[in-house]
Amino acid sequence: MKKTLRIVSGVCNSVNPAGCFSNVRNWIEAEKKLPPIEDGPRSVLILGCSGGYGMGARISAAFGAGARTLGVSFERQPTVRKKGTPGWYNNHAFDMASAEAGLFSETLLGDAFSNVTREAVIERVKKNGMGAFDLVIYSLASPMRTDPVSGVTYRSIIKPTGKKLTGSTLDVATGKMTDVSFDPATEDEIASTVKVMGGEDWKLWIEALQGADMLAHDAKTIALSYIGPDATHAIYRSGTLGKAKEHLEATAAEINELISKKRGSAYVSVNRALVTRASVVIPIMSAYLCALNKVLKAKGLNENCHEQMSRLLRDRLYGSDPVVAVDEKGRIRLDDWEMREDVQVETASILERLTPDNVEKLTDWAGCSDELFGLFGFSPADRA
Repeated sequence: MKKTLRIVSGVCNSVNPAGCFSNVRNWIEAEKKLPPIEDGPRSVLILGCSGGYGMGARISAAFGAGARTLGVSFERQPTVRKKGTPGWYNNHAFDMASAEAGLFSETLLGDAFSNVTREAVIERVKKNGMGAFDLVIYSLASPMRTDPVSGVTYRSIIKPTGKKLTGSTLDVATGKMTDVSFDPATEDEIASTVKVMGGEDWKLWIEALQGADMLAHDAKTIALSYIGPDATHAIYRSGTLGKAKEHLEATAAEINELISKKRGSAYVSVNRALVTRASVVIPIMSAYLCALNKVLKAKGLNENCHEQMSRLLRDRLYGSDPVVAVDEKGRIRLDDWEMREDVQVETASILERLTPDNVEKLTDWAGCSDELFGLFGFSPADRA
């Protein structure tokens, strides 16, 4: 008998451990089919390693470049009475596959925003001998963060800024379209979102690692961002989320100065819109995402999180050109296929014609829904 599954606010009411293991193994097998990453990273720290971009980056570093990896994520372990979170099974699958391949990996469960976790990572590296990190991936996505100095807990708020926003959003789990309306964020809500999703914590990590002499000469650190088209700017780039991303991008310049004496470099990678537990709860973005995927798949340009991170390491950070290609603001642009003019014109055309009655016909809602449930280990055959 098939199980009825529900997803509320990006969280499913169940998890399929076997499916999570299979998903990670599939990404690993895809990575192993690619040519090795020449002169790639050797010792990598992934902050937010248990899924999505973080897991994709970890797989590419380990199975593409043979790097030693240490991952940090906040996940719940299974108990006798309750299953763990999907990320726990993802981490376990990665560590098992790494051991089988003779690759060094360790995974630390903890709040990556806390000084306690930073200290634990430093102590772990001293004991395991994996050496100073030459690549640090910052891929944290959380709705809340406790400031390690003040002890105040901040929450991110998804709202527009300046003026009220109305529009239509799409429930990726069900395909149901509804009208939504949002009042503009207050200054306190903007500031709170920046505290959670801005660059403050990223800089604290780099300061801690540098202070412990755990950043290698020529080390690179990457944080992930998003820009998107005009159609989503009101809720994203011009909204509270965008204010946080602007702070993240400004922080890259501060970190660059901080680690420049050892020829280190900090970058923000602007990635494409993808189905993640975080992205599907952003109103209005979901309809755009389903329309975008329809166009990208038709053009053979669709990528998942692993494929994006593999391209980041292969083509940008450790490619044949020793100079990392960036835009006028110093950002790496992995949203280049999404933002192609032909892709955006066709996506906008779909959104203009989209109604509750033609969602399945005009968009890739079915594929996006499968991806969403897949994050919890469920294939289409598993669903009722």
